[in-house]
Amino acid sequence: MAVTPDYDADPERFRLASRVTRMYLIGARSLHEHVASKLLHSAARRVLDIGCGEGALNDALPGAPPFRLVGLDASATMLRAHPGPSMRADAARLPFRDGAFDAAVAVNMLWHLDDPRVALREARRVLAPGGLLLVSAICRTDSPELAPVWRPEPTPFDAEEAPAQVCEVFGDVEVERWDAPLITLPDRTAVRDYLVARRMPRDQAAEAAGRLRTPLPVTKRGALVLARR
Repeated sequence: MAVTPDYDADPERFRLASRVTRMYLIGARSLHEHVASKLLHSAARRVLDIGCGEGALNDALPGAPPFRLVGLDASATMLRAHPGPSMRADAARLPFRDGAFDAAVAVNMLWHLDDPRVALREARRVLAPGGLLLVSAICRTDSPELAPVWRPEPTPFDAEEAPAQVCEVFGDVEVERWDAPLITLPDRTAVRDYLVARRMPRDQAAEAAGRLRTPLPVTKRGALVLARR
């Protein structure tokens, strides 16, 4: 598994990305809240959160969920802040027996992998028959309002190809896409933080933020892919 190095070396960048989303999201549930709602209606009893980070899915669940949620991440730093049962492991080599879970989740993390299909096959292996997979991906055209100063780099698991990759491993898939101005950045500081969260150096981000007019609505584009084993 190819982990973004600064998850351990600079965890504050990851935390900044989470804060910016929470602070400036408008008129919609967060992606983790949407996934949590899907799980609550799935009748799952055992759920694996692959690439759990510091527990955003745990935080999105209202109270004690009706299932056991186990987090898995390759970053020791992220796991130290995780609030529930969790373990450090590789998404491409899951340390669980076949059929151990009723649902598996991977929120915006498969792009870290050189070959996401390896992790998808592992997720399928640890799912019980009929088990639910939920994975999300971001489009290469995400945040088009930032195009004058920043554009996403292509990854091995962008929303443009994610459904086909999941379909290759699982067969039929269901795809929920989003394409809407879901975030408004109110000032230059918010724009700077948004860019820093996307790995732009702080001084460069501050200069770029000064070139954009605020408040700045930002269109978020991506897909949630659902499949059954």
